[in-house]
Amino acid sequence: MKKILLLGFIIHHSSFIIGQGDPGLSPGKTDAWHIVADNIDPANYYGITVANGMIGLVSSPEPMRVKDVVLNGAYDNYGRGRVSNILKGFNFMNMNLDVDGRRVTRNAISGYKQTLDMRGAALTTTFDVGDQVTVRHKVMALRHLPYCALSVVEITAKKDVTITPASVIEAPEMLQDVRNYYSEIDRPHVLIPLLTSVGKSPSGKYTVAASTSFVFEEKHGAEPDLIHEDWDYNMHLLKFSKKLKAGERYRFAVVGTVISDAHVPDAHNEAERLTIYAALEKTDRLQRRHVAEWEKLWASDIAIEGDVNATRDVHSAMYHLYSFAREGTALSLSPMGLSGLGYNGHVFWDTELWMYPPLLLLHPEIARSLLEFRYQLLDEAKQNAFSHGYRGAMYPWESTTTGQEETPVWALTGPFQQHITGCVAWAAWQYYLVTKDKVWLRERGWPMLQASAEFWASRVERNGPGRYDINNVIGANEWQENIDNNAFTNGMAQTVLAYATDAAKELGLTPDPDWMHVAANIPILKFPDGTTRENATYDGVAIKQADVNLLAYPLKIVTYPAQVKKDLDYYEPRMAKDGPAMGHAILSVLAARAGDAERAHALWTKSYKPNEVPPFGVLAETAGGTNPYFATGAGGFLQATLMGFGGLDITPQGVVQLKTKLPKGWKSLTMSGIGAERRTFTVK
Repeated sequence: MKKILLLGFIIHHSSFIIGQGDPGLSPGKTDAWHIVADNIDPANYYGITVANGMIGLVSSPEPMRVKDVVLNGAYDNYGRGRVSNILKGFNFMNMNLDVDGRRVTRNAISGYKQTLDMRGAALTTTFDVGDQVTVRHKVMALRHLPYCALSVVEITAKKDVTITPASVIEAPEMLQDVRNYYSEIDRPHVLIPLLTSVGKSPSGKYTVAASTSFVFEEKHGAEPDLIHEDWDYNMHLLKFSKKLKAGERYRFAVVGTVISDAHVPDAHNEAERLTIYAALEKTDRLQRRHVAEWEKLWASDIAIEGDVNATRDVHSAMYHLYSFAREGTALSLSPMGLSGLGYNGHVFWDTELWMYPPLLLLHPEIARSLLEFRYQLLDEAKQNAFSHGYRGAMYPWESTTTGQEETPVWALTGPFQQHITGCVAWAAWQYYLVTKDKVWLRERGWPMLQASAEFWASRVERNGPGRYDINNVIGANEWQENIDNNAFTNGMAQTVLAYATDAAKELGLTPDPDWMHVAANIPILKFPDGTTRENATYDGVAIKQADVNLLAYPLKIVTYPAQVKKDLDYYEPRMAKDGPAMGHAILSVLAARAGDAERAHALWTKSYKPNEVPPFGVLAETAGGTNPYFATGAGGFLQATLMGFGGLDITPQGVVQLKTKLPKGWKSLTMSGIGAERRTFTVK
């Protein structure tokens, strides 16, 4: 091995390997697995995310760049509202490219196209640099290595040129005391260069570290000499130069790791160890294992025969939920997943009521991770109940890994949107109904159900028969603040008290008889004409999202078809145009289950299509909004597909299928890998 120190930079010779080239993609308008962006306007660009449940890499309109790197489970206090915010990691997958000494920028290229392969979870960017080279750049957040990512670069020369690629690590603004390091692991026949950056989270609570290494392909012969350039505290890079002949194709890869002390005790050393591990796994093996893990995820699939565009849209929603969560953790889902810092990365009811149900049907093992997050924070929820004068557990409206209330003080929802406690317990019982895992129920589910039931029994105000009121709350429709006897809150309390009773009996325990007594006396209010009233003072004004209609689905409190339709007809025209995406999804479920397929399809489309933003059609929270990716909306949209048109229903008998109709143009709907038994259901 040769190593030369020159002008303050280290130049060295190292060994190199890459595996087979990534398969060619032929995406088009009839492809259900690829999302193509080929008319990119940088001024109107909302990136798509490649993620593996632990790290999220958000795409950029700039060539070979990543906009943001988001770390799941790592929070520190900075920014909005004196509460914790999810952390950005080092931008460790960025690259520079010079061709014949000139930097490649967005203005210097043509034919710029980005393609997301959802089945293989890879984003491929292609472009031409004048008459000099064609570039193909593929990025993956490796599914089997939760803190690692891989970039594979292929450059084809159109004429004789010299290329200079650089692997760049850049620090986001919130990281402090950034230190940059360069080292080499030198062994016989291999030298592994390590580009590493280490910094502190805003308060100094955590260390965040990233490390990268080049991986070269053996067939290209001797590895190029590498130059390390340390520009400033916030950026450094490692580069090499290579002469290419006309028609020559050159491939290399960059592997990298980003991790924090929120995940492991020693982030700096672990980042380097994992990067060395990935580099020695070699590119071909990394890609094979990544694709194999995604094939396991896609064993649970939804296919719509007769409408490939609809299938692609469904796959996009599934891809994002699969990307933002993973099994074997105690981490949950934020409304924006790992697509950015929206809502501070906090966990709301969006998880349990919206994103969790489709994941429970498609991948119960991932759903279990989301529930483990809540179980491990049960003691903190009990403390929260105690602080507010109640028994049992009162889960915070906005949660992080601390388990305490993380809603900014000025936002009233924190102490008043108490239906979240019901949502957690509701989700726990749904998991048991799908899996019949009695060991999990005894050890995990029952403690959450019991504590929730104790909360509601202490929360009601016992004002006489039929008047066990729940006053001064905020319901699902957040535009109605500090109201009494909210339909959804009261309905969820009734439901959870009954579920806790059922759980006790299932485990051979004696349930508290007061629970069902309380449930029987919690009122659900009505208008004089029989329409369910959203709360005691609701007078027909526009609503942010569905509230009353949640009593029919998923709570199954309102079951009489005429009543379901009456409530649907009353509240649908009152849904605000600037409300969040998921409300119309619930209405779609109800219409589909009532057999009105065309109304259901119109609502299904309305639940996501107006929220798509360019160039990938990622979902904003509201129609015309600009804060993607709204994973909550994806969860609602998938429920409208699975539980609406698909007719799937979670019951004491497990997952069953109700009779439904498909809209015009859909020949069949096939849902595979459903539930613990991985069954297939079809509607024709």
